[in-house]
Amino acid sequence: MFRVSPNPWDLRFPSVDLATPDGLLAVGGDLRPMRLLEAYRHGIFPWYEKDQPILWWSPDPRTVLFPDKLHISRSLKRSLRPGLFSVTLDRCFPDVMRHCAGPRPQYPDGGTWITVEMLEAYKRLYELGYAHSVETWQEGALVGGLYGVALGGAFFAESMFTRTSDASKVALVSLVRQLQAWGFRLMDCQQSSPHVIALGAEEIPRHNFLDHLGAALTLPERRGRWQFDIS
Repeated sequence: MFRVSPNPWDLRFPSVDLATPDGLLAVGGDLRPMRLLEAYRHGIFPWYEKDQPILWWSPDPRTVLFPDKLHISRSLKRSLRPGLFSVTLDRCFPDVMRHCAGPRPQYPDGGTWITVEMLEAYKRLYELGYAHSVETWQEGALVGGLYGVALGGAFFAESMFTRTSDASKVALVSLVRQLQAWGFRLMDCQQSSPHVIALGAEEIPRHNFLDHLGAALTLPERRGRWQFDIS
């Protein structure tokens, strides 16, 4: 297994072709901004649990949502009607991450893979203008949202949460519509789930994903705080 150098100036990762069948590529290193961004540029992301070393992944196939293939069900269209929810961008990134890090039933101890170390790392990316959050509000309360990282014309969705029916889906649909208006090429969903497949995401071979990612990274960066500019 490739061990990522602890040297902050050594940002090398191995070829993703060396990943295990389940996508594990490397171990170790740190979550400094430049290392995280280098990982994303090569289709690699960190995912590990508390008390584990940092694990780096590049699964094959890869789940991707192309903005022009967004699917909105009839029931979700009702939730998108004006007045039920309001949606914002980059209003409270740390709060969104903390909600995403809340207890999850799929973890035996109720824990989460979003460790304190991950929280601090992605807050730094937010402060640098690379990470972004989407917030869904209802009657002044934060009831859903998601966060991720943007590079060029690619958005890497990391996690979402919901406190009421469809709140996270409303956040995702609102974001994808805005990304489409900005000319983004893809949203990386990393791994498949019924939630994202229902919205139009699809599994594609990793080598195809990397081709799409390479094209997306040629587009200009949209750094800094985001705001919706579509109605």
